[in-house]
Amino acid sequence: MKVLFIASVLTLVGSCTNIRYTQKIENLKESIVFEDIETISKYSNTITSEELSKHVYALCAPDFEGRETGKRGFNKASKFLKDFYVSNDIPSPLGGDNYYQNIPKFYFSKNSPASQNVVAYIEGSTYPEEVVIISGHLDHLGISNDETYYGADDNASGTAAVMEMAKAFSLAKKEGHGPKRSILFLHLTAEESGLLGSSYYVKHPIYALEHTVVNLNIDMIGRVDRIYEEKQEENYIYIIGADRLSTKLHYISEVANAQFTNLILDYKYNDDRDNNRYYYRSDHYNFALQNIPVIFYFNGDHADYHQPTDTPDKINYPLLQKRTQLIFSTAWYIANSEDRLEADKM
Repeated sequence: MKVLFIASVLTLVGSCTNIRYTQKIENLKESIVFEDIETISKYSNTITSEELSKHVYALCAPDFEGRETGKRGFNKASKFLKDFYVSNDIPSPLGGDNYYQNIPKFYFSKNSPASQNVVAYIEGSTYPEEVVIISGHLDHLGISNDETYYGADDNASGTAAVMEMAKAFSLAKKEGHGPKRSILFLHLTAEESGLLGSSYYVKHPIYALEHTVVNLNIDMIGRVDRIYEEKQEENYIYIIGADRLSTKLHYISEVANAQFTNLILDYKYNDDRDNNRYYYRSDHYNFALQNIPVIFYFNGDHADYHQPTDTPDKINYPLLQKRTQLIFSTAWYIANSEDRLEADKM
């Protein structure tokens, strides 16, 4: 009887704990409310498939030579981004017309020249010292055996998304709806050679890491992978890392999606047992190592991955638009919430 009594008590305690946790999560979900949905939708809708297409085709131009880190084509692509930000009156956090976070040659392999991350930002109105980082790598594989590796999906798609979000947030600020927190738009170099641009950034941050609220990282969001092609379904995005460091970030993402985009949020690759280990394979991981909450947005692998055939004509631009709008609305909430997003699962 004594053993049964103890077992019953333990079962009761476990049930109460589960109820408390379930209620806590329900309360958390109910607390995530997007205010002024019409305003968010207005600026989200300035992100269009036509503009995204224009950026992707430009980034895949022959003159950019596959955007290999430190090479002439990468530098031309960097200037293309700088000119975009200047023409849209989006300033640099480095001041003046300096949009490059320069990285010395010794940081790379002996065969690579010096390179740079490209940066732009919008200052927050209420908590300017707190920073939301939206990132995507600019580099690709360059030219090999006289073939250009254009990198349309990897990662002109993510680069174009960052550009369009920057323009949307900038327009919102000009019209009196600027973010409460600052937003850094971070185009990273040398992802393909080992996440080196993001590694350099976290060691030499423009904004103190303790004031960096989140990293939303975009790497390949313009295509449909083999799995969803077989399902004849395209309305999806893989979400990786959202629940690894922050309980709330996962639910912000889900509420944003339910409110604005209604994509299938697929967590297949968020499983730490997954052999692909994508959580560790793009630039967000260097931020996660600093206990900064992250989301990695990804469309999955396809036959043109790291091939010269990854060309801009194969991008699904309406889908790229929808995925970019999901990231935009997620960033909007985090940048404007009264409460700072916390890393509560460190």
